[in-house]
Amino acid sequence: MSQNVSLDVTDHRLLRALNVDARASGAALAAEVGISESTVSLRLKRLKSLGVIRGFRLDVDPGALGVSLHALVSIRLAKHDRADIDAFTAAALKFPGVVRMYHMAGADDYLLHIVAADTEAVQSFVLDYLTRYPAVAHTRTNLIYRVEEGSAWMPEDI
Repeated sequence: MSQNVSLDVTDHRLLRALNVDARASGAALAAEVGISESTVSLRLKRLKSLGVIRGFRLDVDPGALGVSLHALVSIRLAKHDRADIDAFTAAALKFPGVVRMYHMAGADDYLLHIVAADTEAVQSFVLDYLTRYPAVAHTRTNLIYRVEEGSAWMPEDI
């Protein structure tokens, strides 16, 4: 679970700059924030150690690699046994094509965002990975026509 940490104005400026360009150099960040490069480095290490910055990821466009179909698959478990939930979570994160997984409250237990080459690949994903899994009672698949990225969440006061 995340802890609430105290950040100062410089931390907020650094996070805003990284939100615009997470690959900015230390020199560019220092110029943007108005601090030295060594201070940028120390601040970034601190923000990582506190868990404020969780990591940096490569964001690949699946369509550029011929995998252009996105789908959301809702999953309802047969029972809510801790061992089944833990096993399903560990397994589902490794299923091919899973972009993101949400464990939710409500009618469905999980929502998987997947990518696939075509509708047949989505069908195969559901049949090969979900319906054969003993904890899964029901699935519902929604195809996504278009994906638009937000500006990345940041609190208003940062």
